[in-house]
Amino acid sequence: MILYEKIEAQLPQWRERIRALAKEHAEVVVDTVTIGEIVGGMRDIKSLYTDISFVDPSEGIRFRGLTVQEALKALPRARGNQVPLVGGLYYLLMVGDIPTREQALEVEAEWAKRAQIPAHVFKVLRAMPKDAHPITLLSQATLALQGESVFVKKYHEMKKDQYWSAALEDALALTARLPLLAAFIYRLKYFNETKVPRYNPKLDYAANFARMMKVDDKKGYAELMRLFLIIHSDHESGNASAHTMHLAGSTLSDAYLGFSACLNTLAGPLHGLANQESLDWLLNVRKKFNGLPSRDELYKFSWDTLNAGHVIPGYGHGVLRVIDPRFVVQLEFGQERFPDFELLKLVEMVLDVVPTVLKEQGKAKSPAPNMDAVSGALQYYYGMRESEFCPLLFGVSRALGVTANYVWARALGQPIERPKSLTTKMLEEIAAKQPQPA
Repeated sequence: MILYEKIEAQLPQWRERIRALAKEHAEVVVDTVTIGEIVGGMRDIKSLYTDISFVDPSEGIRFRGLTVQEALKALPRARGNQVPLVGGLYYLLMVGDIPTREQALEVEAEWAKRAQIPAHVFKVLRAMPKDAHPITLLSQATLALQGESVFVKKYHEMKKDQYWSAALEDALALTARLPLLAAFIYRLKYFNETKVPRYNPKLDYAANFARMMKVDDKKGYAELMRLFLIIHSDHESGNASAHTMHLAGSTLSDAYLGFSACLNTLAGPLHGLANQESLDWLLNVRKKFNGLPSRDELYKFSWDTLNAGHVIPGYGHGVLRVIDPRFVVQLEFGQERFPDFELLKLVEMVLDVVPTVLKEQGKAKSPAPNMDAVSGALQYYYGMRESEFCPLLFGVSRALGVTANYVWARALGQPIERPKSLTTKMLEEIAAKQPQPA
């Protein structure tokens, strides 16, 4: 094909030009950023602001200033539960204060009032191909819901300083419906069930999600879902999926359109698909060794993975330089409830071996595990064993953070984003004007 041939012929020269810019002129300043930052994916450029959460490289995520452990300790619980209510976390993200139990339950009640979905949305899902990825299905369902947007219906009636109230209504309605949508997708895709699950207003948000999923509860899945939804909820505005929704929202697209775009970004193997790949990697190890390997066998298998040009999913992070606290609380959850579960023991063994291997290899900036290294194993214990569904669960949780950011972006009148691009030749000319080292 002519286009393929022409592009292929140009690639060696173009790749060398970009390599030279990245390696030889990375520190050259262009206005206020460097060439290295421009050609390196804008990594670490400070150009966004949000008060919803912040990722501290040495402490991990902070929700409204609280570490994971502090938030889990401070947020209110329903009677008899060990893990806080998700409604309390949403209140914290939206308001900035720790709620009382009554305030958290009020958010839960707002979700229960909005957990109804028009019939046409389920028709869309039933019409989709059977092999469609769960994220694709949830993204399509979110788009099918877009006609429900209050923001769209009121846009021409509102003044700019009123946008946030309609955005909040959309945020509540969207997040309320996601557990029902996710559970329907799970049961339709893997069990060919077409019946729509029912939301029980007597149960909290996470308990409803757990009940609607077709898994073995074992008297603990609702607790896991509370923990999962809370710790996966946000990771400041610069990660790919959150920034995608922020960018879409800056155009005044509504929350449904923005969240669909967020999900499409989350589906990338370098982002939300990591938890799927982490679980698959653990299962492959177990299959290869017909159970748990020895430490030496796992050490060799890890090196074989790296030498084959692959990464060990769940290890390393673009920001964190310590063990992800979200990994720690999940591991502790499993150790407390099912310490003898084989896949959890494998997670512990990987934690002992893989950081050593990555340090020896010397390429990873941070050889510590992130939350993806264990989240799938916990889901697997309770019966959610389809690894490709893990990113969808991540997406449902991330909706809590990105919608909170969306509401506050409208409340503060954040403008449309429009960064400026330069050509490769322009960058080369800027680099050529810099004094050359002796």
